[in-house]
Amino acid sequence: MLGNAPPCPPERLEAHLRERGILPTRQRLRIARVLFAKPQHLSAEQVLALVNREAPPVSKATVYNTLGLFARKGLIREVIVDPSKVFYDPNTRPHHHFYNVDTGTLTDVDPEAVSLGRLPSPPEGTVTEGVDVIIRIRNG
Repeated sequence: MLGNAPPCPPERLEAHLRERGILPTRQRLRIARVLFAKPQHLSAEQVLALVNREAPPVSKATVYNTLGLFARKGLIREVIVDPSKVFYDPNTRPHHHFYNVDTGTLTDVDPEAVSLGRLPSPPEGTVTEGVDVIIRIRNG
């Protein structure tokens, strides 16, 4: 498993957003504080619930739009475990995941722990951007 240090300390969040070309609005900073509070994988609904523990409330649309913006700008990774379940991961370093289908939790896996062998050549006119391995597990 990977280390447990938060990917971005709270005092650096505003600068971290600006470095990625993101205007650090109050709502975006609240969402970033939730995402970067600790190493974790959260769904959009979980982010919404955590952000709205304090007033004023942030709309569902704002949370979804901000998560999409953060993912496009490389601030977080979008981890799609199935068509109806997406997690947001503040750890953007290369790594893989265990997904527990019983508990719905996602856990980091060090990339060195996974051996892929040779990858096929991508279709003409494309390049490989990355490889994401999701290992589905169940409680025994």
